[in-house]
Amino acid sequence: MAAPRTQNTARKVLGRLSLPERTFVADALRTETVGGVLLLVAAVAALVWANIPGLHHSYEAVSHFHFGPAALGLNLSVAHWAADGLLAVFFFVAGIELKRELVAGDLRDPRAAALPVAAALCGMAVPALVYTLTNLTGHGSTQGWAVPTATDIAFALAVLAVIGTSLPSALRAFLLTLAVVDDLFAILIIAIFFTDRINFAALGGAVAGLVVFWLLLRKGVRGWYVYVPLAVVVWALMYNSGVHATIAGVAMGLMLRCTTREGEEHSPGEHIEHLVRPLSAGLAVPLFALFSAGVSVSGGALGDVVTKPETLGVVLGLVVGKTLGIFGGTWLTARFTRASLSEDLAWADVFAVAALAGIGFTVSLLIGELAFAGDAVLTDEVKAAVLTGSLIAAVCATVLLKIRNARYRRLCEDEERDDDRDGIPDVYEQDDPAYHLRMADIFERKAAEHRRIAAEKAAAARHGLQEVPGGAGEEDGRPA
Repeated sequence: MAAPRTQNTARKVLGRLSLPERTFVADALRTETVGGVLLLVAAVAALVWANIPGLHHSYEAVSHFHFGPAALGLNLSVAHWAADGLLAVFFFVAGIELKRELVAGDLRDPRAAALPVAAALCGMAVPALVYTLTNLTGHGSTQGWAVPTATDIAFALAVLAVIGTSLPSALRAFLLTLAVVDDLFAILIIAIFFTDRINFAALGGAVAGLVVFWLLLRKGVRGWYVYVPLAVVVWALMYNSGVHATIAGVAMGLMLRCTTREGEEHSPGEHIEHLVRPLSAGLAVPLFALFSAGVSVSGGALGDVVTKPETLGVVLGLVVGKTLGIFGGTWLTARFTRASLSEDLAWADVFAVAALAGIGFTVSLLIGELAFAGDAVLTDEVKAAVLTGSLIAAVCATVLLKIRNARYRRLCEDEERDDDRDGIPDVYEQDDPAYHLRMADIFERKAAEHRRIAAEKAAAARHGLQEVPGGAGEEDGRPA
């Protein structure tokens, strides 16, 4: 008796999602995919703008054009506004995603959270180790160890949209959750390792503003005209404190309530995320890419990517470190928690998704700018390395995913099938007696229809046989 019970209760790694979680993931990934396509367009536009001889100077002029109130310490360049201002919106959405995962998603259950957290940690530690070893061996700078640690979920999903891979929802959810955890640790890295000076007065003001923000939320105060000005003040104080301004965004996102109460269809966090995510994916991140990805591309520059230890470390970290780290973390977690992989998937699928996570763009470019802020030449070279490594990772993942594409298509068809047409996929109703009664009724109606058609055909055939002996139908002296 014990053996069957153990088999039935064995935890599955990357098993089928619950229907509410599947619906949320589908909606989130749809927006991220559109944003990822815009991100690709913005990156290509930046490379074209920065590398056409007649337009290069205009790109530099626009990127370095300063505006903003100098008295408030906010006279920043366009590129600086994109990195510190617009990305705060991106991290605000990341904060809401993380909060939702912690209270209502996969990270709520410690057993389920172990897999993406371990995968994300290994997926950041191994690339950092690869970068560090490459630079210690090549006598390069270890300041950029954090550059290859980040995954760009929008860019990765854009690649999926372009190649048309019908990736199962469980793998898509794993990639999304992994990226959320990845963003959290990237934020911690930025806050801890890339804060040189701290203005405690400004930091205290930012903290006070966050407390006011939290109290207003607790009191149920509504109105964008209250929260948006307060958010701008908190962001400005955080920027002047010396702590990276995007931290303000993620802090406010984490404060939003992401659980529903009686009478609510969606929580305030989900509602605000639904409103702000298009702004983040469709405007903030593409504009950041436009003013960060514009690096000079030439034969010499591409040669430097594989010859300089700093740039080579970034490429190897993204392509090799990310893949081995995420796959190894997932396998080890499954191995030592005695969990088994879902029957619908193979470890080759996990390896392909791990390779896809090697696409680092938004946060990697941001960390590259912070790590080598005093060296403009090396900063551009590291950006080129991020683009090169992301491209290689995308190509490798595309090849691996295409090999299994037919299998993915069958899985997606099974997940989408709704034979009883009640709006709920059939795979989620196998334990519902009402579903089977509906299907029995459908088949009985079909059987009755087929019996009627069979009776009509048989009657028509008998009628035709009765008319033949009368001689009608003879043609040219021969029977019909």
